[in-house]
Amino acid sequence: MAKIHLLVKKEDISEEKILEGNKVAVVLDILLATTTIVSALKDGAKEVIPVLNSSEASDLAENFMHGTCLLAGELDAKPIDGFLYPSPTLIRENVKGKTLILSTTNGTVALRKAASAKKVYVASILNNPAVAETLANVEEEQTVLIICSGNSGELSLEDFYGSGHLIDCLVKAGQHELTDAAKAAMYFYRGQEHAGYEIFVNSYVGRLLEKYDQHPDLKLAVSKGITSIVPILKNGKVVIETACTV
Repeated sequence: MAKIHLLVKKEDISEEKILEGNKVAVVLDILLATTTIVSALKDGAKEVIPVLNSSEASDLAENFMHGTCLLAGELDAKPIDGFLYPSPTLIRENVKGKTLILSTTNGTVALRKAASAKKVYVASILNNPAVAETLANVEEEQTVLIICSGNSGELSLEDFYGSGHLIDCLVKAGQHELTDAAKAAMYFYRGQEHAGYEIFVNSYVGRLLEKYDQHPDLKLAVSKGITSIVPILKNGKVVIETACTV
């Protein structure tokens, strides 16, 4: 059976180890990068390009014709001059048919660091059931590496909850060997299954979002299984790999 391993922050990613063996990576940054990515693709974005920082984002945007891309980002949860704030509920108004170039403190960095895995999926509460259904088909000798982006070197409460939700979906979909870290996230989720919004609001990033009156994003981020899209990172771009029935 496939082994499920959990990393609780992006700083735990070893790019060298990801290259070893047969690893599939799943990245979560519930508030807000992967929720924003999943939501944007659900709302009709052509693709999402995760970048390491705002400088890379600005340079990349120069290669696009006017009106064909959106530039969104935050640094330490604060807005970046000249960028849209990476709020899924704000971006959805203008993202259809466009490329979203996204720069965030943790989530887009985690995606880039995980890029050498055999496959890299993007997960959130919104699409965890669909991602779990896809991962149920991985080969027995493969390792599924679930990566919480964390918060600047610290465990992120909302990512831990979100990873627990994903692992719970995986366990319900088939037989897997879980590491202790993966079990801890799953048991945390099961113990707080119906308290997602309260957990998010009381998390460090959640309090910042509440301060900026981003309640719609918090409510969206806790919406379980509202889309069946399964985004995958290919050649530096996140696109929809498939849509499955959840």
